[in-house]
Amino acid sequence: MTTSTEPPTPTVTARPMSPNLALNQLVAERRALGDDILHLGFGESRLPAFDPLVEHLLAGARRNGYGAVQGDAAVREAVAGYFTRRRMPTGPDQVVVAPGSKPLLMALNLVLPGDVVIPRPAWNTYAPQAAIAGRHAVSVPIPAEAGGVPDPAALRATLHAERRAGRDPRTVILTLPDNPTGTLASPALIWEICAIAEQENLTVVSDEIYRDVVHDPTTPFLSPSEVIPHRTVVTSGLSKSLALGGWRIGVARFPGDEAGLALRDDVLSVASEVWSTLAGPMQQVAAYAFAEPPELRAHLAASARLHGAVARAVHEIFVAAGATCRPPTGAFYVYPDFEPLRPVLAAKGVTDSPSLARHLLDECDLVVLAGHLLGDDVHALRFKAATSMLYGDTPALQWQSLRAADPLALPHVARALARIGRGVERLVS
Repeated sequence: MTTSTEPPTPTVTARPMSPNLALNQLVAERRALGDDILHLGFGESRLPAFDPLVEHLLAGARRNGYGAVQGDAAVREAVAGYFTRRRMPTGPDQVVVAPGSKPLLMALNLVLPGDVVIPRPAWNTYAPQAAIAGRHAVSVPIPAEAGGVPDPAALRATLHAERRAGRDPRTVILTLPDNPTGTLASPALIWEICAIAEQENLTVVSDEIYRDVVHDPTTPFLSPSEVIPHRTVVTSGLSKSLALGGWRIGVARFPGDEAGLALRDDVLSVASEVWSTLAGPMQQVAAYAFAEPPELRAHLAASARLHGAVARAVHEIFVAAGATCRPPTGAFYVYPDFEPLRPVLAAKGVTDSPSLARHLLDECDLVVLAGHLLGDDVHALRFKAATSMLYGDTPALQWQSLRAADPLALPHVARALARIGRGVERLVS
């Protein structure tokens, strides 16, 4: 792994707001006008903050001084232990903490050489970050089995085609489990991607922020860092697994060899000029969370069970309506494809991704994130639905969802699922 000696030239132009955040704004505006719409378009883990996390936040409230850019020793030790327990032996010197994983991914775009390969579809931030850093981002279709990784054969063909065109793809981003499809690439797929990365001299950035949201704890999980640790950077955080999106706690694990630590130093250089340090109270929270005491592990397990139960229920609604959809195994998303119903939808003026999302909003009172906003084919009839938005609008209802033996039987969850069912029936009838 090497880092570029000449930094890219960022492209400074007016850019639209991130589509998922713009969708949040649209929902707020429509609700202010009195519209009763069900928001499935934002990837937030709609759960209350776990009480011990709040206690550690309050205990750290007086930590108001600047800390180390890399993170204090205690939090880096805890994060190192977290990765080590997941078959990735890690020392504290390999860890960087930040206000969310987004800044870490942006910093990697700024310091890694060459262009970026991403899956198609993918989280809607990967391509814009590459563009802001002056990188060319090329997308490769995902395989039929799962999202989050490019199809291996298509990846190899794309790399060669890009190089023939004069571009220089040097990094591939994976999402394990995947946003937007809610699936997890198998170990066999990861081995194939890692073999290509070795042969083609690629750096792998493995976004594993949903790792602790695998629905079934017996599901095999293989990180590329277990296969090619010398060329893999792993990013993660607490936004999804512990529903702390607003607290902004992210981490990265760098290779422990000389090149990996040099890359870490390049990222720290960016960090020192952009975010300085993770806020002291958040470092106290992170040290507790990444140490994974028993009560926190139980909370994580309950959260994953809830996410899985509701995601599977929404998946069943879409499949019963005639869509095709990969069964969700992680995170809290489903990604249905309404291509089998194209003739029915075309009669209603629904012919592509934008018109499908607009029809669901205007006629079915359902807000989803259109597939083309995730890099998918604009003519496809696909979208992302965030199933985590169905657990209730108040902390009391969310706690009830989390603690229920059968969350689908709870009145507020059942009502939300019924609304989706009615909306989809209206779409395809």
